[in-house]
This record gives sequence, C-alpha cells and structure tokens, in this order.
Amino acid sequence: MSVPTRRPVLVTGGAGFIGGNLVRLLRRERPRWRVVNLDKLTYAGNLESLSDLREDPGHVFVRGDIANAELLEHLLRRHAVDAVLNLAAESHVDRSILGPGIFVETNVGGTQALLEAARQAGVRRFVQISTDEVYGSLGAEGRFSETSPVKPSSPYSASKAAADFIALSYHHTYQLEVVVTRCSNNYGPYQFPEKLIPLMIANALEGKKLPVYGDGRQVRDWIHVEDHCAGLLAALERGTAGEVYNFGSDNEWANIDIVREILRLMGKGESLIEHVRDRPGHDRRYAIDARKAREALGWQPRIPFAHGLSDTVAWYDKNRPWWERVRSGEYRAYYEKNYGAR
Repeated sequence: MSVPTRRPVLVTGGAGFIGGNLVRLLRRERPRWRVVNLDKLTYAGNLESLSDLREDPGHVFVRGDIANAELLEHLLRRHAVDAVLNLAAESHVDRSILGPGIFVETNVGGTQALLEAARQAGVRRFVQISTDEVYGSLGAEGRFSETSPVKPSSPYSASKAAADFIALSYHHTYQLEVVVTRCSNNYGPYQFPEKLIPLMIANALEGKKLPVYGDGRQVRDWIHVEDHCAGLLAALERGTAGEVYNFGSDNEWANIDIVREILRLMGKGESLIEHVRDRPGHDRRYAIDARKAREALGWQPRIPFAHGLSDTVAWYDKNRPWWERVRSGEYRAYYEKNYGAR
C-alpha cells in the first residue's frame, strides 16, 4: 500500500521523543504530506521540541487525548486522514511500577478508541508502534523475532502487548490494514531526560552522580531514533497488513558500559557512577532480530552507534537550555504561550 501524497497522516504522541522525530522525518522526506499531530501533552510531551514547525502549513498540531472518541471522529473526518501512526503511550517502566493504572487507560483503552475511530472513519492503514519489551527477557543467547512468545514483565510492557493484540484483532475482524512494529531501545536528540542515555549525559554535565540499577549488566540493543523513524515510514508504505516487524541495530551494550562510554566521551571520571537498588522485575537482556524488516521492507539502520552516541552527547551539551527547562518543568509553558490564545 502506498499512502496518497495529498491526504494527511495522523501521528499520535507526536510531541514525544520518537513521535517528534517522526514528524520531522515525514515533513522532510514526504513534504507533500500533511501531518496532523495529536498529543495530550502529558509530562513527556514537549511541543517546544517542534517549535520550528509552528508556522509550517504542512504540520497541524492538536492538543488532545486518543481516548476522546468525539475528538478522534472530528479529526479523522475533518482532515480526511488516510493513515494513522500511533505513538501515543505512557512509556517509562519505572512509572508503570509506581502507577500502572494510567498505562492501562492510555496504552490499552486509548489504542482501542483510536482503532475504532479509524475503522468508523474509513482510515486505510494503522501502524501500531510497540516495543521489544513485550517479549520479556532473554538469556545470554538468542534474539527476539516476530514469532517469539509475548511474555511481558512490567505493567508498561503488558499494556503495550495488550494494545498490539487489540490492533491485530482489528485487522482480522474488521479488515483494517494494521501493521505492528516493535523496536529496541532508542536514543538521540529530544529524548526526555529520565531515560538512561539523556539522564546520564545531563547528570554528568551538572556534575551529579550517575545512578545505575544493580550491577549495570542489563543488556539492551540500541538504535538511533532516526533509523527507527525511517523504519516506521517503511512499515507505513510497504508493510503487509496483519504483520509484525521488529526494528533493531544488532548493537548490544550493557548499561554500565553505556554509562562508561558516555563519561569517556565527556572526559569525565567513573567516580560519578553510583550503583543503586535494582528496580523490580528488571529484564536482564533484550536483543532484536530485524531480518524481516530488512528483507521485506528494504530497511536498514544507517547511523553507527559510535557516531550517533557522540552526536547525542554533543546535542545535549549544545542544547542545555532545552533539557534544563524539561527538568524544571518550564517547558510546559510553551503550549500556553504559543498556542493557548488561538
């Protein structure tokens, strides 16, 4: 399926880290498309990250909740939306442990509401963006493929797994063209500084301790956010309805080694590392087999990790006011200042 170039796409969660980078990629790579960006602007939604698109006629921002059926119906029909990319989600494991209810509300209930609105409005394609965490934890060997058992370990990953199954059920039951994508850990610019890489960079820049869970030997496969977004565009345009596609970079690092590499790039000593109590149910290892996406979608990651990590460190150093406003909460005033009077 090729998305028509003159009909809009709806990106939900488009003021978040991955969503914002996806919006930028779509405006750059598909300039004839109109992007309708729906975001509730909860704590991780930062419209300031898209400030340069505020006057772009090809980018329409709407503040709202994917669980609001009336709003969804209005948006989908008003803009004649042809495709939806659903990135709206509560996404941090630690927060899901402290308060799982909102994860079920948004990630499960919100996704179902969006699917139903898309079905009623005649949307042709729906891309559900998920996570490799739905597969649970790996041992020392092997990688997750699209046929691996789904065994989520946290309220966050369980809510995402449920959303995946609901989305796929809309394909099998209602013939909505649903594609599900699952990706390994993302990094890059504009990531909310509660996640590992931006947290460590920001703390190091401020001379603070770098908290590392447990022994720090938890292993993750890291992919640059721009490579992930290129995969999402490929899934939208070339994915087969009813299929799942994994995105990863064959780039496994233990958390402690990531932290050490960040400190090395910044010219700082390892004395800043502070081991803290491990979080409950912490998965030991994730690794993604992305052969299906490479072969079926013609996609492959292009940004080497050494280059991408170095650039990310430099970006957070150069854009210190951005993450300082995030940490202080001042970023929340951007919407009211620039959109509130409209």
